[in-house]
Amino acid sequence: MRIRVVNPNTTSSMTAAIGTAAAAVAGPGTIVEAVTPSMGPASIESHYEEALAVPGLLEQIAIGEQQGVDAYVVACFGDPGLDAAREAASGPVIGIAEAGFHAAALLGRRFGVVTTLGRTVGRAHELAERYGFASLVTEIRACEVPVLRLEDPTSDARALVIEECRAVIAGGADAVVLGCAGMADFCAEVSRAIGAPAVDGVAAATVLAESLVRLGLTTGKHGEYAAPPAKPMSGLLAGFERQPAADATVGADA
Repeated sequence: MRIRVVNPNTTSSMTAAIGTAAAAVAGPGTIVEAVTPSMGPASIESHYEEALAVPGLLEQIAIGEQQGVDAYVVACFGDPGLDAAREAASGPVIGIAEAGFHAAALLGRRFGVVTTLGRTVGRAHELAERYGFASLVTEIRACEVPVLRLEDPTSDARALVIEECRAVIAGGADAVVLGCAGMADFCAEVSRAIGAPAVDGVAAATVLAESLVRLGLTTGKHGEYAAPPAKPMSGLLAGFERQPAADATVGADA
């Protein structure tokens, strides 16, 4: 089984850390491929950057389809382009916010979320509502740490994340979801520090994607997630044209 974990930003060091977290939970015989798009923002901390990350994500989905990948993980907590990726992929596609919420809901009555910047809190609330978990979320807290600062082990980023996670548990949550893929590599450290379950969406999405493949399940293709219709694209998107037979060519030379 091959699972492609797509980091929608273009910071390759973060991709490597995400890949390590995903591979650590994959079962025997599962190959985890962590990939970085050829285009997109260095990090995703706004609606603007989230929108610009989607073409690079779809590029990697198309390459995976050509290579026979079985399932995909969208490794950004905003779950950017998740619906589009499900249209383009033949196998399951799981977002890390989606997976993190599902996992946390199994660990107690209610859970909280700790994300990076305050400007991303609204998106996290929106996703909790979309996925049906809004009533279970005690609070969503921002530690005001830029995504790329999470990569610096000498910074105070990890301490700030732990501080906010402690506050979430003190506020009545049974578990906390880490609201950034850049937190994946120190999830166990957070859990030990707060004495409660900390959920990394990268790991949760990897295991969930793997489970769906083993169950022989994938996205339903008879409704809105059917392959998008073939039509002309122009300008910078010319390479994203889809063929009638759904043999996507996006990113073939990447």
